[in-house]
Amino acid sequence: MECPKCKGLMAYEQFFDYEDDTGKTSFTGWRCLICGKILDPLIDAHRKNRIPALVSKTRRKFAAKPA
Repeated sequence: MECPKCKGLMAYEQFFDYEDDTGKTSFTGWRCLICGKILDPLIDAHRKNRIPALVSKTRRKFAAKPA
């Protein structure tokens, strides 16, 4: 599998989260051997269900008035 971030090699691993409040202490996913990016089913589900921003906020730069 190819990393979506850096195109490096992904390895299938088991991860442990002992502070998870759901009672599940481990999960499996993919970790990039180059950049360290982690992908798992929960991350993918959240990305698919993300709501796009309705309004983009941009900053306006105002030029200083000459004195």
